Amino acid sequence: MRAITIPEPGGPEALVWAEVPDPLPAEGEVLIEVAASAVNRADLLQRQGFYDPPPGSSPYPGLECSGRIAAVGPGVHGWAVGDEVCALLAGGGYAEKVAVPAGQVLPLPTGMDLVTAAALPEVTCTVWSNVFMIAHLRPGETLLVHGGASGIGTMAIQLAKAVGARVAVTAGGPEKLARCAELGADILIDYREQDFVQEIRKATDGKGADVILDIIGAKYLQRNVKALAVSGRLAIIGLQGGVKAELNLAALMAKRAAITGAGLRARPLNEKAAIVAAVREHVWPLIGNGQVRAIVDRTLPMAEAAEAHRVVDASAHVGKVVLTV
Repeated sequence: MRAITIPEPGGPEALVWAEVPDPLPAEGEVLIEVAASAVNRADLLQRQGFYDPPPGSSPYPGLECSGRIAAVGPGVHGWAVGDEVCALLAGGGYAEKVAVPAGQVLPLPTGMDLVTAAALPEVTCTVWSNVFMIAHLRPGETLLVHGGASGIGTMAIQLAKAVGARVAVTAGGPEKLARCAELGADILIDYREQDFVQEIRKATDGKGADVILDIIGAKYLQRNVKALAVSGRLAIIGLQGGVKAELNLAALMAKRAAITGAGLRARPLNEKAAIVAAVREHVWPLIGNGQVRAIVDRTLPMAEAAEAHRVVDASAHVGKVVLTV
């Protein structure tokens, strides 16, 4: 088969579409003939040599895919050759075939095509696990989403609105904020021109956000705590703004607040399977009835993965960039 390889870490030009050995499904795995994958910022880090796949995983980038099951390994039940699916991966989505644990496979949502479905697994699993399973966002609460126009952000807006929460977002510029508003965002904050702490307090009569979903990390840590409501929950899922920061613990304690940090890629298989099962139960019906949809900015051929990385690197997109085989 062919896959996007990284002979040497570097810029987008480091991605090479090359012939590689076919994967084989192991015990408890299915082999998917890939129709499409989608670009995540973790892929950019892997390309640069900063985010190696977990031991035993595919060496190729790609944390999600869609396609058809081509083979079923020993011990797999509930899936058959020919099933159209999408899947959460530890790697290997930028390829013509990938082997994946059966617990990380999802059926296509009702009425959705294969290419669009590639944009769903990573964002739905990330948002549902962090915002709902860990931070326990409830109806009537306020969620602040940093990077509202990103793949994660566009999904977080929709899921939070679907459960009856109020949503605030930060994004860069009026065009991205307008797209967030179209998806249901109630409070729009241009991080280039406005202070999100002041804006979220103003919009909530001084209360603050009950839950904050943060992709920035260190740069926003102190300000995020200031923006939290009493008993608020800060869920950190990205480190675009660095990995080290000082924190006034008295401020955290005064708010009886909680800070969590979680990723998906390195979690044990049973934890990933539990998250995927929860997404299938809670999120898939919302997609099936049209309340929530995949937001795809553009599609590019897999062989043009370098261009897709340039787009995401420049934040020149809203939603997901999808790669087709």
